[in-house]
Amino acid sequence: MSDDRWLVVGLGNPGPGYAGHRHNVGQMVVAELASRLGTTLKAHKAGATVGETRVRPGGDRIALAVPSTFMNVSGRPVAGLLKFYSLDASKLIVIHDELDLPFDTVRLKAGGGPGGHNGVRDIIAVAGPDFVRVRVGIGRPPGQQDPADYVLSPFAKIERDALPSLISDAADATEQILTAGLVAAQQRWHTQTGDKL
Repeated sequence: MSDDRWLVVGLGNPGPGYAGHRHNVGQMVVAELASRLGTTLKAHKAGATVGETRVRPGGDRIALAVPSTFMNVSGRPVAGLLKFYSLDASKLIVIHDELDLPFDTVRLKAGGGPGGHNGVRDIIAVAGPDFVRVRVGIGRPPGQQDPADYVLSPFAKIERDALPSLISDAADATEQILTAGLVAAQQRWHTQTGDKL
């Protein structure tokens, strides 16, 4: 098993019709990381688009990936990529939307249950729970709106204005996990004041 490689997966649904939806924020973060790190995602036989890079010269190798399947069946491509790169779940980072966090919040954790997220549930079914999650807060739906409808809708205007900052924060947090480890990243991103310096 390679000790110096990570698989970083951004969850979402495929196709332009879903591209701006709250459920696709994980894909947006991977796109930001690919742009920063100078890689292009290309079709992979595992059922995903993948770009290989490093966070810094001489640093750990990273495969950035977006499943080409719908969210609820994200497990198969993730399992295929783990096998392709000879990695176990401890070297997997999954970036996904999180209803239970306020919008514009990033939280990090390893292990645990799916928290009602079907994409995470499907990955747990094939890889076990012991992977790192970058949870990108999208908040709860207003009023009586069904959560399923809410995640499959575009961000509101006020959210779109703040979205680049949120995506940047989640990409920063992911990079910090890769360079400094999960505990150090949690200490930065879980401060009560919201101070991210």
